[in-house]
Amino acid sequence: MQRLFTSSEMVGFSLVIGILSAALLSAVWLIRQRGTLEAESQEMRSALSDARQRISRYQAIIADKNRRIVIWDGNDRKPEFLGQLPGETGAPQAESEFLAFGRWLKPSSAGELDKAIERLRFDAQSFDLIVETNHQEVIEVQGRLSGGRAFARFVALNNLRAELAELKIERSRLKASIATFEALLDAIEQPVWQRDTEGRLVWVNQAYSEAVEATSPAQAVTEEREILGTVSRERIRATSTPESPFHEKVSTVVRGNRTFFDVVDARSASGSGGMAIDISQAESLREELTRTLKSHADTLDHLATAVAIFDRDRRLQFYNQAFAQLWQLDTPFLEARPDNSEFLDRLRAANKLPEQLNWKNWKENALSVYRSFETQTDLWHLPNGQTLRVIASAHPQGGATWVFENLTEQVDLETRYNTLVRVQGETIDHLSEGVAVFGPDGRIQLSNPAFRALWGITEAEATPGTHIRSIEAACAPSYDRPDGWKAFSKMITSFDDERPSSQGTLELYSGLVLDFAVTPLPNAQTMLTFVNMTDSVRAERALKEKNEALQKADELKNEFVQHVSYELRSPLTNIIGFTDLLKTPVVGPLNERQAEYIDHISTSSAVLLTIVNDILDLATVDAGIMRLEYAEIDLDDLLDDVSMQMTDRLQENNVALEINASGHLGQIVADPQRLKQILVKLLTNAVNFSPEGSTVNLKCWREGADFLFNVTDHGCGIPQDILATVFDRFSSNSKGGKRTGAGLGLSIVESFVSLHHGTVSIDSDAGRGTTVHCRIPSAAVPQSVAAE
Repeated sequence: MQRLFTSSEMVGFSLVIGILSAALLSAVWLIRQRGTLEAESQEMRSALSDARQRISRYQAIIADKNRRIVIWDGNDRKPEFLGQLPGETGAPQAESEFLAFGRWLKPSSAGELDKAIERLRFDAQSFDLIVETNHQEVIEVQGRLSGGRAFARFVALNNLRAELAELKIERSRLKASIATFEALLDAIEQPVWQRDTEGRLVWVNQAYSEAVEATSPAQAVTEEREILGTVSRERIRATSTPESPFHEKVSTVVRGNRTFFDVVDARSASGSGGMAIDISQAESLREELTRTLKSHADTLDHLATAVAIFDRDRRLQFYNQAFAQLWQLDTPFLEARPDNSEFLDRLRAANKLPEQLNWKNWKENALSVYRSFETQTDLWHLPNGQTLRVIASAHPQGGATWVFENLTEQVDLETRYNTLVRVQGETIDHLSEGVAVFGPDGRIQLSNPAFRALWGITEAEATPGTHIRSIEAACAPSYDRPDGWKAFSKMITSFDDERPSSQGTLELYSGLVLDFAVTPLPNAQTMLTFVNMTDSVRAERALKEKNEALQKADELKNEFVQHVSYELRSPLTNIIGFTDLLKTPVVGPLNERQAEYIDHISTSSAVLLTIVNDILDLATVDAGIMRLEYAEIDLDDLLDDVSMQMTDRLQENNVALEINASGHLGQIVADPQRLKQILVKLLTNAVNFSPEGSTVNLKCWREGADFLFNVTDHGCGIPQDILATVFDRFSSNSKGGKRTGAGLGLSIVESFVSLHHGTVSIDSDAGRGTTVHCRIPSAAVPQSVAAE
């Protein structure tokens, strides 16, 4: 029975058939590809064989000993080397040493080649170079790029190519040298030129073009601007030869100014070249030097110091008048330019040099200045008593200058100065005042024993050179206050332009009282002086205390006098009043004795009242409270009043009063009461000392606005030892007087005259009488009087 295929079987069968068909097709394709690959492989083997054959041929060609190739594949890969260079070139055979070009190439070639290879590899710049080895061989180097690789071919040249390369190198070297020299000549300040065989300019430098006022050297050459005149150029052309170049000073005009050039022109087969050196300044300096030397000679000729100049041959070249006067040598001898040795021998023969035990050695030592680079100084004590300081200095160009300085007066002055310093030092050391001198740096320079004793410091602590700070510390135990040494330090070390002096007083802890003075001295020095005023101060203090006590006592006295005077006036006024009342008939009659007693009481009371008034007036004057009552006074009326008031006193003493005055004395402005009191006091005093039957003279006159008068008596006079005290209070000269007073009259007169701004004086001779002179000036008219 026939079986039928199911659908699933049909699908499986189809898949098997497809797979077999695909495998069969793949096998067929692979067989065909294998044949193709075998054919291509055979072709590649043939090509590789051909390439290897070609590389072998190329390597055989490259492997020549005259060239070497270096190949760089990429920037970081190691280079490949092909071929070698001949050993005589000096190129190393080892690959590791070949690229160290600095070891076998000349430095200039090595540097240039390194830069060229670097530009080839990194900037793709080809190059062609000719380099030199240290063995003086020439190598051609070519740099190229191909297929991303960099090639550098080194070829050793020989024969004509080597010679040609060497010529190229020499040409480059010569061009570089010429360019260097031209740049150098362009940089210098001297004009330089080059001419051809016909004398035409070929080349000039920048200084030449500036000298001929051209904008550039090319313009100067093109326009043939000449720096030298025609005559100068012709003389150069006629005299200059290759063996003997032209070399002279030439004058020409440059930029409108006359200029002197030192011209050098050398001739050769191809032309000539020259240089002009500006020597105008040198000529000016030479003339200035000549004038300066003449001026110096004139100056030295007027010096008081002897000067002589010897040239390099040791012959006298110059001397001044002081030199001739010092040595008193013949003028012909000096003008003959004697040798320095001959000059010394001449002085020795004339006994004008110091005596020497070994003359030869002394003279040789003196003349050694010509072989020395240092100035020699010596002292010559001449036989005539002069002392010379001899200064000999050699010249750099040869020769020497001798200076003879006369120190005779200086030595004498120095001796006297040293003596004076010693005397002053001894004087300062023996002063009782303490003295210390400080320099501008604040260090003590000298001090005397009195200074150290006053401050209680030792001589070691005040050694010269000790700073004032140390002195301050040493003196601190005696006095350590801001107004002491701290103030001294500030004044001494101050940098002020003006250093003021200072004075004052210090009281040390020990009780010593010192007066100090800070005195600036020349050269920024400062002197401190201390005077021991302890005894004086103590005496002064005692006197002040005593004076204060006296003043207090005087004040008490004045207060007592004023008080007592005012207290006494009231009872005295009552006594006088009741006495006058008792004299009147109202009380009743008095017997003779009672009347006599009443008269004595009245007289004594009046005298006592006068004394009390005088004392009160003096007390008022001393207190400064008395004021004058100025008014216009008719002097004639004043004299009449005084005369009337003195009548009783004159009759009582049997003395006459004579008034001598001009017909009309006029008026004066003064205090009427006080002026009248002055006259009465003087007349009363004169009457008291006048003998009975004598005359008291009152003489009055005017001098301008002043009223002058004097009172003269003919009594016993005033002794000279008492005359100086007559104006003192309570000073009474009772000898020869009829009445003894309190001694206040003349004192009151002097006080009242002084209040009027007048003067009073006394002339007296014992046994001849006394004269009192007074001058009362007229005061200004009071406003109330002027108004009337």
